[in-house]
Amino acid sequence: MKSRFIRNFILNKVLSAKVNSDQSAYAIARAYRLLKITVKRNVKDVILITIGIFSASFGFKGFLLTSHFIDGGATGISLLISALTQIPLYQLIIAINIPFVFMGYKMMGRPFAIKTALGIMGLSLCLATVEFPNVTDDRLLVAVFGGFFLGAGIGFAVRGGAVIDGTEVLAIFLSKKVSATIGDIVMVINVFIFSAAAFLLGVEIALYSMITYLSASKTLDFLVEGIEEYIGVTIVSAHSEEIREMITTKMGRGVTVYNGKRGFNYQEQKQDVEIVYSVITRLELNKMKTEIEIIDSNAFVVMNSIKDIKGGIIKKRPLAH
Repeated sequence: MKSRFIRNFILNKVLSAKVNSDQSAYAIARAYRLLKITVKRNVKDVILITIGIFSASFGFKGFLLTSHFIDGGATGISLLISALTQIPLYQLIIAINIPFVFMGYKMMGRPFAIKTALGIMGLSLCLATVEFPNVTDDRLLVAVFGGFFLGAGIGFAVRGGAVIDGTEVLAIFLSKKVSATIGDIVMVINVFIFSAAAFLLGVEIALYSMITYLSASKTLDFLVEGIEEYIGVTIVSAHSEEIREMITTKMGRGVTVYNGKRGFNYQEQKQDVEIVYSVITRLELNKMKTEIEIIDSNAFVVMNSIKDIKGGIIKKRPLAH
């Protein structure tokens, strides 16, 4: 009896040690994977923010500053004050964006605020220490390409998880206080900025500055959203299996199949139906619509734009983050 008890005690201890060892190994492997992913993401973010800093600095010093053109948002306010007071732009960039860093900390957390603060300080340091040649004095080229490099700089910074222009942070904050969208608030802010530029710097400079703003905005949208917009497609059809097979084989895209019920009107008895959902790019949309039409011309198809996605069997965007 005693020997059996001792044997069972030892066996339990051995098994317990083995379980603890397995759990410890799993915890170490998981921690290592988390560390690897975190380091890889942070290195990528630093590279993107650094590219953004140099691109925006080149837009400022290579084009905009010599012609006194401005942009929208906090960047535009900094350029406007610099043109009127001769205060160095690198000082204004920090001073004007400080409130937005604190807003970002409260609304979006510490990592975002830290990256944003480092990005703004990096931009200021680059403007203060790095020399860029004045590329051209042609006003139209200055407006277009100055906006292009500035928008690219902001876009790369956004891809890196930071902002070097705090207007969007302010717009998010105000949208929670008033019944207006973020886009509407940004538009109102920019109307005031360009109106002030027209009054203080002249109408012609204000008009060229609007071209700068449009160029910067389009470049920013291109870098953040990519050249191909993602489309979410929801398909309700009696031939759901054929449609699923078409998407996975002919188009090479992944699908998700939901179980639902038909409900065309209150008199019709509810019927079980499979709902097929897939994400494609806009360039693939025409092909999918044609293939669905071939399989079931009466299929109910809902399409909606998607800003960004991660994972799955999709075509990757450039610089997807």
